[in-house]
Amino acid sequence: MGVSIRQVMVGLLMLATGLPAQAASSRFQDLQVEVIGQGRQVLMIPGLNSGMDSWRDTCLALQDIPLQCHLVQLPGFAGSAPLAGPVEAFVGPVGQQLQAYIREKMAPQPLIAGHSLGGNLGLRLALDQPDLVGPLLIVDSLPFFPAGGNPAATPATTTPMATAMRAQMLALDAASYQQQAQAGLMGMTKDTQRLELLKQWGQQSDRATTAQALYELMTDDLRPELGRIRTPVRVLGAWEGYQAFGATEASTRQIFADQYALLPGVELAMAPQGLHFLMWDSPQWVEQQIRGLISAHP
Repeated sequence: MGVSIRQVMVGLLMLATGLPAQAASSRFQDLQVEVIGQGRQVLMIPGLNSGMDSWRDTCLALQDIPLQCHLVQLPGFAGSAPLAGPVEAFVGPVGQQLQAYIREKMAPQPLIAGHSLGGNLGLRLALDQPDLVGPLLIVDSLPFFPAGGNPAATPATTTPMATAMRAQMLALDAASYQQQAQAGLMGMTKDTQRLELLKQWGQQSDRATTAQALYELMTDDLRPELGRIRTPVRVLGAWEGYQAFGATEASTRQIFADQYALLPGVELAMAPQGLHFLMWDSPQWVEQQIRGLISAHP
């Protein structure tokens, strides 16, 4: 897929506003963070094995709000150094570092935008530090991923499978691991160039970090706790990639509705089109959703 008209327009916007395509990033504990723009602050968290560039085009397209984006690079993914020490936990330590970053580097109650694993981390921020964060924008993420495919799943039933999966991921030879990792990328985006970028990010990600993060996503169920969240939450879901398995927009929406049923006042919107990386596949729609969330909660 070649350069789109939208990418040209984003480039022109950068020239008009004087924003560089890529600003210098700084290190905060084990996080890398790049700050772009001035205005309403939003912490943008990417997903598993992803780089901070997952959110870059979205940030640049929203500079007229105006918006100050804090693009986060999570440790161990897309070439970044993993957490210091043995990888015995991921979500908890990273969540604590995100909390510390918000306290020390951002104004109170910034908007949090998270994709996939990043959305899960956003929910945890709202649960652990309810007075620290503002509205949440969750992109194609569930509070308990295994129940998306099996509504009867519980941490008790998924832990043995997750334990075996983690052990297998760590035991595979490099070629077999990369082959499996790349096979798992099908259905993530319609953009062939972005798909190559995802493959590159996967190759550059720390295997132990990836295995541990997946294990925790498969064994930790946030659904019972969602009733404690008091900040506004807008959840964006993708359904097009599941059509081949018989899913419809309505059936996928129901999965999201069931998972977020205990979250007071949650706003759920299904993308008209696009695969998992909705920021790339349905960019204008995602940007519209962010504008609406900011407009509703200035």
